[in-house]
Amino acid sequence: MKVAFLTLGCKVNFYETERMKACFEASGHRIMSFGEQADVYIINTCTVTNIADRKSRKMLHRAKKNNPDALVVATGCYVDSSKETQAEASGIDLFVPNQEKEHILEIVEAAVQERRQAGEGGFRCEEAECGPEKEAMKENFLLSAEALKESRTRAFLKIQDGCNQFCTYCIIPYVRGPLKSRTEKEVLLEVEELAGHGVLEVVLTGIHLSSYGVDWSGKKSFLELEGRPLLDLLWKVSEVEGVERIRLGSLEPRIITEAFVQELSRIKKVCPHFHLSLQSGCDTVLKRMNRHYTSGEYLEKTELIKKYYANPALTTDIIVGFPGETEEEFWKTVDFMQKAGFSKVHVFKYSRRRGTMADAMPGQITEDIKNERSSLLMAKEKEMEIKYRKNFINKEEKILFEEIVLFENEEYLTGYNERYVRTGVKVQSREQAEKMINTIGRVFIPEQEIAAGEMLFGNLAARSR
Repeated sequence: MKVAFLTLGCKVNFYETERMKACFEASGHRIMSFGEQADVYIINTCTVTNIADRKSRKMLHRAKKNNPDALVVATGCYVDSSKETQAEASGIDLFVPNQEKEHILEIVEAAVQERRQAGEGGFRCEEAECGPEKEAMKENFLLSAEALKESRTRAFLKIQDGCNQFCTYCIIPYVRGPLKSRTEKEVLLEVEELAGHGVLEVVLTGIHLSSYGVDWSGKKSFLELEGRPLLDLLWKVSEVEGVERIRLGSLEPRIITEAFVQELSRIKKVCPHFHLSLQSGCDTVLKRMNRHYTSGEYLEKTELIKKYYANPALTTDIIVGFPGETEEEFWKTVDFMQKAGFSKVHVFKYSRRRGTMADAMPGQITEDIKNERSSLLMAKEKEMEIKYRKNFINKEEKILFEEIVLFENEEYLTGYNERYVRTGVKVQSREQAEKMINTIGRVFIPEQEIAAGEMLFGNLAARSR
């Protein structure tokens, strides 16, 4: 079959899509781009906000327009959010919940077989045989070489799923379920697979990454683990030959203790880039969100990181317009954001999700006020981003080159430093630039005008040529 995929939402979804692609490819099916005509369209959906719901529905219907005879499959969190969502997505042929993603190959093949027997659909391909390659893929569930082509230099690796935190605004614990961690052996097998195909940077991710291992540790909470077994896993990943960088996904602020950061700083392959989800800089809002820390405690965590890392990249998420958020509470968040000195902030307008505690809270904020506060916060964020990027002027940075892009009619070889700041080098020879993709080079960044959202520009150091 010709199978096309589209991913919406978080890094965990992107990782799971690559795994699904790998299984279909190993079974002899052909992977197509979403814009092409395919026999099967699989959309990995998101439900974190109302906008995500709308986009999920839109892309599912677009797939049907691409090929009315195709089997259109919805999977992911939108499918799990409620039975009503399935009714809203009329015309979709198959719904696969998160817990069944692992078996999506068999589910889709069975649905296609039923269509063939009924004489429906435009499937002209022969039945794929279940050879030893497919059996090995089902047993180990590792990424294949074809799927890795999209990973290029950096690959996401999900080590954990589910969440037990139940923040009052969040639907994810209900659609992803309780904690479930992959074994150390399984993770390391996949890291070795990635490294063997040339991936230099591995990004460890999960729904609640800080809770890795809680489910098989015998402990009730990640707080009792004191950073383990996550630290143990990081040490072992760092020992895998070929892995040059390890990047961490979003961390719970409470995992940041002196002992944790001190040991983490000794794992030299871990990038000094920390995403600590904040959500609000106001203590009263944090309490209504059920976040279990204060703004002061959060600030202490950022200071601990700065104690052990020089100029770390600190990124975060902030929700504006949470139920009951007053003007004073909002400005406390603005002030805190600047005090913390983030390198980047992802700003979200609060979105009501049925089934969450916040949905029933009084004092729901109007969309006009949410828009106004979001715009103000994003403007402040751009100022902070520019300020952080200026730290790299007149310095030499190690850049993991990823691709050649066109910027203002000039070609640049671009990539990211360890702190995830994008940097470009003007292409003098396209042949040389292509050879440097998926290598780490040293780039000197001279004085320049800096604009948020664009890359820094540098000159390739002599020892990198």
